[in-house]
Amino acid sequence: MIADAGRSRRADIDVRVAQVYREEWARIVAGLTRRCGDLGLAEEMAAEAFASAVERWPAEGVPPNPGGWITTTAYRKAIDRLRRESSRDAKQREALMLHDPEPPEPTGAIDDDRLRLLFTCCHPALSLEGRVALTLRVVAGLTVEEIARAFLMQESAVRQRITRAKSKIKTAQIPYQVPAPEDLRVRIDGVLAVLYLVFNEGYFASGSEMPALRSELTTEAIRLTRLVRELLPDDAEVAGILALMLLSEARSPARITAKGELVRLDEQDRGLWNRELIDEGLSLLDRLRGAVPGRYTLLAQINAVHAAAVDAEHTDWQRIVELYEQLERVDPSPVVTLGKAVAIAERDSPQQALVIVESLSDALADFHGLHVTRAELLRAAGRPADAMDAYDRAISLASNDAEIAHLTRRRDEIAVPLVPGPSGTTSNGESR
Repeated sequence: MIADAGRSRRADIDVRVAQVYREEWARIVAGLTRRCGDLGLAEEMAAEAFASAVERWPAEGVPPNPGGWITTTAYRKAIDRLRRESSRDAKQREALMLHDPEPPEPTGAIDDDRLRLLFTCCHPALSLEGRVALTLRVVAGLTVEEIARAFLMQESAVRQRITRAKSKIKTAQIPYQVPAPEDLRVRIDGVLAVLYLVFNEGYFASGSEMPALRSELTTEAIRLTRLVRELLPDDAEVAGILALMLLSEARSPARITAKGELVRLDEQDRGLWNRELIDEGLSLLDRLRGAVPGRYTLLAQINAVHAAAVDAEHTDWQRIVELYEQLERVDPSPVVTLGKAVAIAERDSPQQALVIVESLSDALADFHGLHVTRAELLRAAGRPADAMDAYDRAISLASNDAEIAHLTRRRDEIAVPLVPGPSGTTSNGESR
């Protein structure tokens, strides 16, 4: 009995540490980086502080302010590390840190630690791949495994990218600061790309051990994007990506069932959608009328069509097809074409969409979204055996437990005679 209670307590502590990690990692690393001027040291000491929590909290109990405990522990470990070093620079840094025992409260966009960390990780001196991997690791707090899964890469390759990026920051002495106004526009594209990846990981989380939705990531991505918009209030794509995030986040309350299964867009209870976020997103898009739309603005407009429909049946699929065609010209990719195929299935027929999807099979062979779309189209086209195989492939590639539960149910339903819908077309997934 005592042993069982001990194991249960340890499991509860592990869950709490994981929660604090998800919620506090970026803030802790950002604050330490500002105080010691060394991103690598900050990340290493934060990791050691979390390891200490795993060791000590089962005996000592979870402190009233877990994030503050981790921060203080990491700060003390950084001081101890510097004291063990003998270089003059290390001593100077130690003196600076000792005169800054607590980081000041942010007073605006320029003074936000996490925004500074974001721009440091997205510095143009780093390769694009390095920027993305480093930001997802340091700012978003994703594990190497999660990043590797998101990019269909080996974990060793992701580690190499992160190591090279941190080494470049140190050797090139990249400053930990928001760039000057004249440099912002040169750097903004890379920052927006990373923010969107962070948002998507929260909106559709990867990893069987993770919650289906990670609101701490979507909230942080939106918060940082708002700060970026304060820096560039007239940039259309900054407004576009913020609108995209808001319109997507608005659907979160309706996306997962009480049993933890993903709910498709056409089956969501639209009464649960957050109208305040939708109105803000639509207002941002209204102010962009007349501007040449970029990638994020077009994606936001696609989401706006869904938000404007009273129900799935009244969705303007013609408009969505047109927007995807614009997006193919602005930002061509197999994934964009896959999205267009879903819209064509709804506007025309699953057979027409299947022709497009099959043409993407080589380019997206390991992308689970292709096999999800293909399974739904084959199902709607009356080819259950082929649909079953496609579902199996999609399930094998999926990493979100809520989606796996949904796909498994859809696959298992094929054994039961299906009743076609009024139009005979496939149900749509979420446009993201």
